Amino acid sequence: MSAFDALVRPALVRIAAPDCGYDPHGDRYWGTGFFIAPGWVLTCAHVVAEGGSAVWRSEPAVGITWEDGKTSRETTGTVVLALPRPERPDDPPDRWAFPDIALVRVPGAQKASCVRLGERPPVPPASVGLHGWSRETGELGIRHVHGTLIGTDGKALITDWVMPVEGCSGGPVVDHQQGAVVGLNKGRGRDGGAVVPVTALRRLHDLPGGEAMGEALRAHDRYHLARYRSLDDRPDWTRTQGRLTGATGVSPGLRTQLYGHFAELPAPTAPGEIMDLIDQVKAWIRDDELPDALEDDPRTWSEGAGLLRGLRAPRRDGVRDLELDAVLLYAAHVARHVRGRYGERVDTADLTHWIVDESGDADRHLRREIDRLVSPGRPAPLSVREPRARADVLLEIDPPIYDRRYPWRVKLLLDGHTVSPLHFDERGVERAQLREALREPLADALRRGDSGRHLAAVEAVLPLELFDEPLDTWRLEPPQGGPEDAWATTLGQRRFVVIRDRRRYDREPAPEWRERWEAAESGPLRAAPLRAEVPGAGPDAHTARVRRETWAETYDRLREAEGGTVPVYCGRVGSGDGLMAMHAALAAGHPLALWRTGAHDHTDCAEFHERADRLISAAPTAWDVRGPVRSLRTRASDRAAGPEALAAYAWAESIALILDPPDRPPHGGRLEPPQLLGEGEQ
Repeated sequence: MSAFDALVRPALVRIAAPDCGYDPHGDRYWGTGFFIAPGWVLTCAHVVAEGGSAVWRSEPAVGITWEDGKTSRETTGTVVLALPRPERPDDPPDRWAFPDIALVRVPGAQKASCVRLGERPPVPPASVGLHGWSRETGELGIRHVHGTLIGTDGKALITDWVMPVEGCSGGPVVDHQQGAVVGLNKGRGRDGGAVVPVTALRRLHDLPGGEAMGEALRAHDRYHLARYRSLDDRPDWTRTQGRLTGATGVSPGLRTQLYGHFAELPAPTAPGEIMDLIDQVKAWIRDDELPDALEDDPRTWSEGAGLLRGLRAPRRDGVRDLELDAVLLYAAHVARHVRGRYGERVDTADLTHWIVDESGDADRHLRREIDRLVSPGRPAPLSVREPRARADVLLEIDPPIYDRRYPWRVKLLLDGHTVSPLHFDERGVERAQLREALREPLADALRRGDSGRHLAAVEAVLPLELFDEPLDTWRLEPPQGGPEDAWATTLGQRRFVVIRDRRRYDREPAPEWRERWEAAESGPLRAAPLRAEVPGAGPDAHTARVRRETWAETYDRLREAEGGTVPVYCGRVGSGDGLMAMHAALAAGHPLALWRTGAHDHTDCAEFHERADRLISAAPTAWDVRGPVRSLRTRASDRAAGPEALAAYAWAESIALILDPPDRPPHGGRLEPPQLLGEGEQ
């Protein structure tokens, strides 16, 4: 029997139809769940689905029974978040796809015992305990099964020759080495079981109403701090973790205290906001400025601290453990960041005092850095960079392969040079499916790139034939079907969205490309037609006709154009004359161009060229064109502004911008896919 069996037992709940009580025959028993915080139960979505459509209509339709000492308590709960969630309450799926989790709000359970959630998946092979209620032996009772996690199938964790008994679905899985719950029992296979890792909870944060997940996790950290500080002599998770052998770095007690302080702060807005602070901590601790290529997507301040676990650096006499220094410095960065965003509306005094007390034995360089971070009125330490997005998002789409399918990759561009792969599909999808296929990968990457109010830009590296794909009009949030959908911002209204040329990255940057980019970076800029009409042949001026430029004529004219020239076109460039002219402009080395992606014939091209020239001339440098273009995308789609206002911006409808620096990744050669990640992996 594991030391953690006794800690898990009071947190287990039986999930059944409401008011079924103990139900010894098990006729209305659905499965297992467990308290992660007072008033909050975690289980599998397929378990609560036994309650039918009432569950998915957010009714109090889930019966919850748990043991409080020798007393059995019973109430009803409401499913707040679930993934997957049936699109139609009366029509649940036959098979419950990963991650198969549900968060249940349970009123009247404020004194319930709760498990300790782990911060990371276990490292296989790992000794684990699988816990839950079961009626498999005939009588409904608690079962504990111990075995080994041997690996992952890319999503779920896999157990070898150990599986939850029937009825344990939704129950907790405890890693004996971490001393924490690392997943939920999902189901059984022929030779083992599948476990949903606790990191899958992050996906609940992104659902409508996902703030409930953050609320539950803050309550989880407050609970464990209160238990650690209490005079209760019953075993608790923190002290039991402290008795595990081989523990180094931050002690369980210190971690419980820090997480309790974090629970009193406003929640971070996105994973990138947390990872930004982690990047700065690692740069200072390791004394380097290289971004970390390992990506993660923490959703709470506590998860961010957990990502610093095991941080080490080589030294002459061995390896130095940097975890404690890194966690204390991270806590100081969090305190400064929150204070800078919310000012006096949020009290960080308790956290600051705790950080100062715990860093008393640190070396003087770390103490000085922490003091500069947490002391009001002190100048910002040199390690704190200027506020900006943590990373931009790189969307790479290749020319189509068999069956006209476009391979794609989504990456983070951390400092304009360092690339971190996230998602890919080398088999590709048809053009009509690109928007839907890229919705979640792009949303995930943007969450990681955003830092507070500083939003990641999108750089789409595309083949010429996709230059007219209206990326700026994409919405990454799935439609909810309400009137508010009409007010949802598009990608190009909220962020900088620019296009880059896929074909140019098959070779080293040409000299004229570099020269033109240097001129565009320093300014000034001026517009010139991407295509021009030229005099035709004829016996005299009266019979001469106007004809369109050939590719060679366009190339020659744009090659001889002054530095800072920006080609402008009142039409599409992914096909026809526009495609030929854009090809010539790129061959001539132009890194900027502006055009219209709309399919209809434009009758206002003279106005378009005049206004585009004004817009471009007003921008000091190439990078400064992005802001006005984003504003125009918003104004041109404002149907509620009235006919006059709409007409004033009609010229800017469906505008696209290529902004393509020659030294920005990918650097030459084929766009290689990441080797270690699969689609949807993290």
